[in-house]
Amino acid sequence: MSRQDELRDRIRGMVGEYYREAFPSPAFVPGSSAVPVSGRVFDEQEVALLVDSALDFWLTTGRFADQFEREFAKFCGVREAVLVNSGSSANLLAVTALTSHKLGGRRLRPGDEVITLAAGFPTTVNPILQNALVPVFIDVQIPTYNVDVSQLEAALSERTRAVIFAHTLGNPFDLDAVTAFAKRHKLWLIEDCCDALGSTYRGQKVGTFGDLATVSFYPAHHITMGEGGCVLTNQPILRTIVESFRDWGRDCWCAPGNENTCGKRFDWQAGQLPYGYDHKYIYSHVGYNLKATDMQAAVGVAQLRKLPGFIEARKRNFGYLKAGFKAVEEHFVLPETTANSDPSWFGFTLLLRETASFSPKALIEFLHARKIGTRQLFGGNLVRQPAYADRSYRVVGDLRNSDRVMNRTFWIGVYPGLTPAMLDYVLESIDEIASKGVHSDATTKQ
Repeated sequence: MSRQDELRDRIRGMVGEYYREAFPSPAFVPGSSAVPVSGRVFDEQEVALLVDSALDFWLTTGRFADQFEREFAKFCGVREAVLVNSGSSANLLAVTALTSHKLGGRRLRPGDEVITLAAGFPTTVNPILQNALVPVFIDVQIPTYNVDVSQLEAALSERTRAVIFAHTLGNPFDLDAVTAFAKRHKLWLIEDCCDALGSTYRGQKVGTFGDLATVSFYPAHHITMGEGGCVLTNQPILRTIVESFRDWGRDCWCAPGNENTCGKRFDWQAGQLPYGYDHKYIYSHVGYNLKATDMQAAVGVAQLRKLPGFIEARKRNFGYLKAGFKAVEEHFVLPETTANSDPSWFGFTLLLRETASFSPKALIEFLHARKIGTRQLFGGNLVRQPAYADRSYRVVGDLRNSDRVMNRTFWIGVYPGLTPAMLDYVLESIDEIASKGVHSDATTKQ
């Protein structure tokens, strides 16, 4: 063993000691301690691999990124996984890949339409607009909060070319209906799985049904790299296109630090470039630089080992809350699992009934005062958001349920860092407002 190896081992050996000193687990104190909706769950293994990667000082994608892509693709049950710097970038790349000239007559062109949800996250929709495409917004069903598949045919036009939906809060959308619709009309299908890692439909993992799928590794999600995301596909040509757009739009597929993988680096003829132009500097797409770092990937490798346990904890916490909320169901519409699904839940939705004796604002402020975190169901009805006021889009129906989501729905956490004591505190707090109403000036009924 070299001196360098000895020092590396000593450093790794100290990580566990440092972790225990720097990241103690404080006791939960109701009313004083926070009950967040999400958060990172990690131990010394993540810190050790992060430090190991830092000692390499290889600051772009490298050995850990390669390892993560292989292991993550295997977990998800797909052939290809392309690591990127965020889930939003993954969505951008998935949509943008479909505009590539390499897809011939199936490529998306400006003005083509993409069917999506009004009640969703902005960066599921933004790539449609960023590629000069037209989003066609349809409504959700309550209480699954997924696409109302009865509106699919009404959304179709002669310009429809693709469909992109998220599995809302981990609850899979009706993949039987959506995949049949896409196949019948020869449409591309993108699954946004950013909130649904590990969810299954008819025993098959989400992310394996569409042409492309996306995942996020932001700290709120099922596993985290801090920032990070992934594009999944079973089609090698789509992987090649996604990587090109991710890596500046280059035509070359050499990994960073490598060269001449194709064996003819100086023997290419492309566009109007001179014969023999260096393939590493031939660009076939107008791309970006959306790579993740190897340090992020190292954290992901450690997180991936914990993922099965994280998924089980999310299911367990969701079930615990569902059972507890049965007592106050007269005030709330409780979430329901999509038929044929086994969700890896991201959150627990609550829709306050119109007959409740308190308003959504009063309820959320009451919970906030008790340090219980809540979140809106993302953008509510996106067509009401100021960002889309001057954008071109098409709407099917009146989006009644999307407005209901916007006005009366929020969600609370089920992530693995929540303890039974925290969940009990949430249920006790909800029971109090349900039985006694809101009494503080700050949470007066609106």
